[in-house]
Amino acid sequence: MKYSWIFMGVLILGACKQQPNVSKNDSTRSDAEIVMDTIPKDTIVEQKKTTLKTFEGIADTTFVRLADFSEDFAYDMRYATENNFLKAKVYDCPECYTRAKTAKALIRANKDFMEKGVKIKFFDCYRPNSVQYKMWEIVPNPQYVANPDKGSIHNKGGAVDITLVDLEGKELDMGTDFDYFGKKAYHDNMDLPQEILDNRKLLKETMEAHGFWSIRTEWWHYNLSAAFNDKVANFKWECPD
Repeated sequence: MKYSWIFMGVLILGACKQQPNVSKNDSTRSDAEIVMDTIPKDTIVEQKKTTLKTFEGIADTTFVRLADFSEDFAYDMRYATENNFLKAKVYDCPECYTRAKTAKALIRANKDFMEKGVKIKFFDCYRPNSVQYKMWEIVPNPQYVANPDKGSIHNKGGAVDITLVDLEGKELDMGTDFDYFGKKAYHDNMDLPQEILDNRKLLKETMEAHGFWSIRTEWWHYNLSAAFNDKVANFKWECPD
């Protein structure tokens, strides 16, 4: 019997040592708060919430960074890489800027796309006119690059080059890569598998419903009608350090 009491005492003492370091005021604290005190502070990582901007007080012609207003887009900014038809990097860093009115229309269109299980992925957005001159020096062909003296709607902040991806980021099949210059990329080319035609139709009809119009030879290119009369700009965004 004597040894049994000693054995029980050892068990109780061991159990007490395994308890968290509880203060006298812990009777007023939750179990979760007490447990958090036992976790080394350097293992706790705070999750920072991204605060998106609103368009309140922003003029429609102001240039805005699209990612500041929505987290629902995907990006593959090709001209900030050498993976483009120029085979040259002409942007210092990958950013997607547009006029505010273009951004609003894109967010509305993307909301419709997401209800159908897809979303917009950008290849190009606003393009400074100085970059247009760089592109013209590399490929001085108006069939592929707009003459910078006149400029394009890309230079006005009203044009985007896009495709669609599913909500996991996988691109829908549009039949060609971005910047494929040939009849296979034409909107009026019906000699394609039905899946591709359906994907292009979804892209085109949804964008048109939100004020954009396409060009016949490029399934990826969309212009905002309301931006047609805007001025060519040479606004340049700042790159992160």
